[in-house]
Amino acid sequence: MNQRPLLKTLHQFGSIDWDVIVIGGGATGAGIAFDATARGFKTLLLEQADFGTGTSSRSTKLLHGGVRYLAQGDIVLVMEALQERGMILKNAPHLTSNQEFVIPVYTWWDVIKYTVGLKFYDLLAGRLSLGRSRFIKKHTTLLRLPLIRRENLKGGVIYHDGQFDDSRLLISLVRSVLDKGGSALNYCRVTGLVKNKEEKICGVKATADGGNSETELKSRVVVNATGVFADDLLKMDRPLTKRTIRPSQGVHLVFNSTFLQSNSAIMIPKTDDGRVLFAIPWYGKVVAGTTDTPVDSISLEPRALQQEIDFILHTAGNYLTNKPTRNDVLCVYAGLRPLAANPDDPSNTREISRRHKITISPAGLVTTEGGKWTTYRRMAEDTLDKVMRAGLLEKKACPTRHLTVNGYSSDKPADRLHIYGSHAPVIRAMMEEPGQAKQLHPGLPYTVAEIRWICQNEMVIRLEDVLARRTRALFLDARASSKMAPEVADIMAEELGLDDAWKVAEIDSYIKLTENYICNL
Repeated sequence: MNQRPLLKTLHQFGSIDWDVIVIGGGATGAGIAFDATARGFKTLLLEQADFGTGTSSRSTKLLHGGVRYLAQGDIVLVMEALQERGMILKNAPHLTSNQEFVIPVYTWWDVIKYTVGLKFYDLLAGRLSLGRSRFIKKHTTLLRLPLIRRENLKGGVIYHDGQFDDSRLLISLVRSVLDKGGSALNYCRVTGLVKNKEEKICGVKATADGGNSETELKSRVVVNATGVFADDLLKMDRPLTKRTIRPSQGVHLVFNSTFLQSNSAIMIPKTDDGRVLFAIPWYGKVVAGTTDTPVDSISLEPRALQQEIDFILHTAGNYLTNKPTRNDVLCVYAGLRPLAANPDDPSNTREISRRHKITISPAGLVTTEGGKWTTYRRMAEDTLDKVMRAGLLEKKACPTRHLTVNGYSSDKPADRLHIYGSHAPVIRAMMEEPGQAKQLHPGLPYTVAEIRWICQNEMVIRLEDVLARRTRALFLDARASSKMAPEVADIMAEELGLDDAWKVAEIDSYIKLTENYICNL
């Protein structure tokens, strides 16, 4: 891999006195970096792999208050998330949408329970509500969900939540950091913390992927926003610190749309492990999940356990007349939730709150843990506000409540390129050129022009960056994505000036990666 431009940039950044260095290029880190740059601080965002490689590209694709948390009585968390949901939909309308959900109900007690509960959900959303919840009769439920199990069906309860493309929103946030004058680097690993004579943190040591030398970067504030890897940074600061993250694995399966045949999503409120299960239409496919499995090992590429796959298939099969099998799975993906636990009592992950926690160590390391995608903006605001109250930065007001992200466009044309927002006309114009509108795989919508524009504008370094996160090819159909990999590699090599050896290595690496996303029979 040709990393010379990246290494050169990292060395150049070593001569800058930063106000804020944010470690971790997921939703939390990108949100904090966006907030910091928007407040006028000189900010650098560092990510060890690609932006969103871990948890932030592997969500259920929902912006939601959390019906489950309402049932648990965590009203404060639900109110906060519902308010944040409304702000995201306003600030990134090209990447978000209003999704209708139907809860199929099979007892009259459930009709009462969910109708009343979701009315309260509407009330908490207030003026940011996406639509009124209501009970619908059996006939209307079957019109909306033609493949739902009919036996004993009493009807359904409709409610509304937000849907989005997680990794597309993330790259829009990263580009928003750049728009505001900040800087961001992917494939840059932080290898150590720099402390002054008073043992206060004053910077980090980092190395670019493929490089052997460390670069020292100076900063007034260092923020640890590394998600499930947060404890690694905390131990760099204080080697004897107790574990603060209790990771939980969530698995999702992707199917063809024929298993749902509806624009409405299903929310199944009763599963064997006490969680809810969703089946959601997404880019012409169906995403079903999720699980909640405590894990001890942490990886950038977590693998679904066989029992997790079986659980989703079994639960979905209990409610769908067309029962999915392993052979029907187009993609299986796993993500790790960075749940903030009590270091002295890491209890069952279902009982750990999804609220975020912000700490500042005696040496000044700022750590933001927990939370979820929907509340990324609030987590960032709270982090910077706490830093200012601690006197580490001068006080400046947070402007992000009404600050739009890169690519913002309220115009939502019918074609799927609306996800690129204000950049879509450029891609459409490129597609007018000979050969540029060619579809790279018959089962996936992506074109030559789209890949070229991504290479030119979205900080891609590896083939995986394009196929997994800038497009969603890997998540929509893992096998199909591997078949289009060689042609995408050709386009990348041409656009980025990479040689045949790079192409061979990247194609081989990507095909091996897809094995983690294919459901073995």
